[in-house]
Amino acid sequence: MRIELATGDITTEQVDAIVNAANSSLLGGGGVDGAIHRKGGPAILEECRALRAAHYGRGLPVGQAVATTAGRLPARWVIHTVGPVFSAAEDRAPLLRSCYTTSLAVAARLGAKSVAYPLISSGIYRWPKDDAVAQAVTALQAEPTTVELVRLVLFDEQTREIAERVLAGRVDS
Repeated sequence: MRIELATGDITTEQVDAIVNAANSSLLGGGGVDGAIHRKGGPAILEECRALRAAHYGRGLPVGQAVATTAGRLPARWVIHTVGPVFSAAEDRAPLLRSCYTTSLAVAARLGAKSVAYPLISSGIYRWPKDDAVAQAVTALQAEPTTVELVRLVLFDEQTREIAERVLAGRVDS
């Protein structure tokens, strides 16, 4: 599997699946989640509501993943995962890595060959960006998969520079 970095809007990615940094309700929210729901249209929300009614009445657990249609997005599927809120007092890194590995497993089951990820938990959930990149790459590289391409879609150039340093093994932020 090849890992690429990109800067920009994940909703425009030309890949088989995009990963949504969702909240546990699956019903939309802010940030990446809100953008995916807005641009993807009502079909995504409709499938999310059906998932809530059938399997996730209390919401999607942190670290788990589930797929829906991508609606009007260029991707075929949206894989929703709920990241953990960062805590300096508690090691939640295994939950963050699980977001990546369970999403990758869902993508492989769907037959996706290319997947775009946001940097999960690094926005409103306050995960430090350098560690968020390290956790993502560690998880993705450890997981055997049939997915051929993973693209980390970063919000801005500053975050991309951090990711480039982490990938080069020079974390000095």
